[in-house]
Formats: sequence, C-alpha cells, structure tokens
Amino acid sequence: VQLQASGGGLVQAGGSLRLSCVVSTLNMYHMAWFRRAPGKERVFVASIPRSRDNTYYADSVKGRFTISRDDVKNMVYLQMNSLKPEDTAVYYCAAGSTWSVSPRPADWSYWGQGTEVTVSS
Repeated sequence: VQLQASGGGLVQAGGSLRLSCVVSTLNMYHMAWFRRAPGKERVFVASIPRSRDNTYYADSVKGRFTISRDDVKNMVYLQMNSLKPEDTAVYYCAAGSTWSVSPRPADWSYWGQGTEVTVSS
C-alpha cells in the first residue's frame, strides 16, 4: 500500500491546517496520524478504524484536531484547529490492519513520507 501526506505549512498560533493523506486501497486499513517534533520520538496523534465507528486522540490534541476518512476518495484527513507552537512537527500518516488504536509506531505497517507543520508564536 502507498501513502502520501500533504497539507503542511507555516501557520500562526491559533490558526488551522488540514492535512491530507492519499492511500491506495484505503478501505482495507485502520488509519492513524503520528508526529515527530524536532529532537523527539514519533508519537501518536489520532486514529480511525476501518469501520469509522470511532476516533481516538492523544490528550494533547483532543478537542482541537479531527481525523476523518473518505474511502471513496481514498483520503484520510487531519483537521487541526487552534494550533499551538508545540504542535510543530513532521506529521505522518500510517496504515495498519491489526490495531485500530495503538500509540506504538511499530504496530502500524505502512507509512507516508511526512509533511512538515510549523506553528509560529
């Protein structure tokens, strides 16, 4: 499966961005977004299962970020509102078929190349 993330950029604190990830054969996979801030480990941001019956978020983004998917368009989105400087990171979309919610990068089988988000104060 191939994943390609896009939509990153530079935004002021309090602003919004929407990240997109195109996924071949999306309907076969659970999907997630992770991020890696400079000098830090890759961490879980959000996930949405194949069934689309729930969504899961890291505490740090809950209430500000929304993950969604469109299986017809083979797209996964991460709507990011009320952005903070601490949201600055490279964001990665990931696909897996076993775990619909796991904070461990190793539990996700396929990864996009990442898209950079910079939030200025």
